Amino acid sequence: MTRATNRRIHWADLPDRVRAAVEEILGDRVVEAVSQSGGFSPGTADRVRTARGRRAFVKAVSPTQNDRSPGLHRAEALIAAALPPAAPAPRLLGSYDDGDWVALVFADVAGRHPVTPWAAGELSAVLSTLEAMAAALTPASVAVAPTAAAQLAPDFAGWRRIAADPPTDLDPWARARLPELCAAADRGLAALTGETLCHLDIRADNLLIGPDGRVSVVDWPWACRGPVWLDSLMILVNVQVYGGHDPEALLRDLPLAAGVDPADLTGVLAGFTGFFLDGARLPPPPGIPTVRAFQRAQGDALLRWLTRRLP
Repeated sequence: MTRATNRRIHWADLPDRVRAAVEEILGDRVVEAVSQSGGFSPGTADRVRTARGRRAFVKAVSPTQNDRSPGLHRAEALIAAALPPAAPAPRLLGSYDDGDWVALVFADVAGRHPVTPWAAGELSAVLSTLEAMAAALTPASVAVAPTAAAQLAPDFAGWRRIAADPPTDLDPWARARLPELCAAADRGLAALTGETLCHLDIRADNLLIGPDGRVSVVDWPWACRGPVWLDSLMILVNVQVYGGHDPEALLRDLPLAAGVDPADLTGVLAGFTGFFLDGARLPPPPGIPTVRAFQRAQGDALLRWLTRRLP
């Protein structure tokens, strides 16, 4: 898997007041903290153990690491607190926010990220989990979640920004079809209607597979209300990036997408492609040096898929 960030802070780097607040939530003193890989927050991501053996997962960040990250933690705190028990997600034990530092404390979930390139058994388990999750989260019970269209409108304008200022290394196929790609992304945005609570950032490093094969979905700051098939489509994007299976064949057999206009699905894929390729041109955000390379890799991979759907 792509290494997300090499500038993550650790439990010991947190101010005393933040560590004390986490220990108050846990009701015990933390005696061990092990930093976790994956994800793009430069804040902490530690599995911790207390003196009496309680385990939890702690993530904390301040604007010093990245000015947007605290806002994402605040959004996730609201979403995680409102998730129903049926959601395959770690339970939020508590949160801390002093206006500068934001910390979230979750029940620890034993598990590891899926293997990439994707293994058939793990992919099947993830697809089944996402189908059950969509059923459990329809209708969306989280009132604070925005609509998918509102969340993604700026991102899906990526092709228009590219058309206004095409990069010199733009793929010739895309350069010749910029009006078509802009129109497809517009159609994709219009298709993002629905009342399912969608995670919106489903990829291998936001999934954990437990020793029993159970799949947990982590990191919910981007959750929104959208179509029942959106998260399942997102994991096929990840399959296209990392390989192991043909996402086009998987999409044809996707139960949640049965009956959906193929042009709508193509439009959503086009919207994400433009977002990734446009975003990859920007300077890296503070504390997250590798995100632009990851966006470019996703954009290039999705563009190859689009050439199959928009010949």
